[in-house]
Amino acid sequence: MNPEAATVLRCAGRVVARYTTRPESAADHSPRPFLHPVTTLAGLPVTETAPEDHPHHLGAGVAVPDVAGHNFWGGRTFVRGRGSVELDNHGVQRHDGFKLCDPDGFVEELSWTAGGERLLREHRTVAAAALTDSAWALDLTFSLTNVSGRDLSIGSPATNGRPGAAYGGFFWRAPKEPTAPVVFAAGPTDSGPDGSGAGRSGAGRSGAGRSGADGSGADGEAAVHGVTADWVALAGDGWTLVFAGATAQTRCDPWFVRAAEYPGVGSSLAYDARLPVAAGETFVRRVVTVVADGRLDRAGAAALVRKAVAS
Repeated sequence: MNPEAATVLRCAGRVVARYTTRPESAADHSPRPFLHPVTTLAGLPVTETAPEDHPHHLGAGVAVPDVAGHNFWGGRTFVRGRGSVELDNHGVQRHDGFKLCDPDGFVEELSWTAGGERLLREHRTVAAAALTDSAWALDLTFSLTNVSGRDLSIGSPATNGRPGAAYGGFFWRAPKEPTAPVVFAAGPTDSGPDGSGAGRSGAGRSGAGRSGADGSGADGEAAVHGVTADWVALAGDGWTLVFAGATAQTRCDPWFVRAAEYPGVGSSLAYDARLPVAAGETFVRRVVTVVADGRLDRAGAAALVRKAVAS
């Protein structure tokens, strides 16, 4: 990929993100467009790219470790019976162009290619919207169409034999700080993202999620990882990120959460079974992320999610 200047995203009169369409990434990092840095309205960075612990983590975006055996995540590939191994199987998300590019968002067309073949066509929409004087929302929708001419499937290390490693799909790498971020999720009494009052917090397909007896949601990395909640939150030093599934199908995908080893949150496309994508089929996911200054509590996070998704 040839590098080019990053696209700037603005909200409330401020630059809140930069989007790199053609990064100078090594082939084994699975080059792809990504958002970094993303900041709060006060200017605190809430993404990280190419950290030492996982050099293939690239800010916020979409990454999948297994598309018909091709790695669009970067790094090693988990192979059943062999573990994590280095393979020459990395794909590229190629930026084909913007259909629309405004100060507060854009519509992008991409091609997912590997081994000289175009496997998937993507239509990606990103938009920024102010919520309060200390919070804004990043709305990311991706639509993937199988253009390979044959049936494909999407997997993860978990579906390939590594329990708990169901990453792949929307993913946000947050900055690593001296203290691990606080993690919590929506409770069953929290209003749903559409304001219907239908909030959920329960066990994902892994059975890992837990809700408090008083109706509160899950707390802590171990409890939230694998949960199928309307939203999950990551709160660091002076910032809070709240990730909300903004469609019914997205809310069915369990959350992938890391805090102690490194801070990151993703929505899992293939949690305990591969996701089949027939030839010509399209699937869509939408995640809205609240980016807030300060430390939000559960009620504050729920209120901002309702406003973010409704807007």
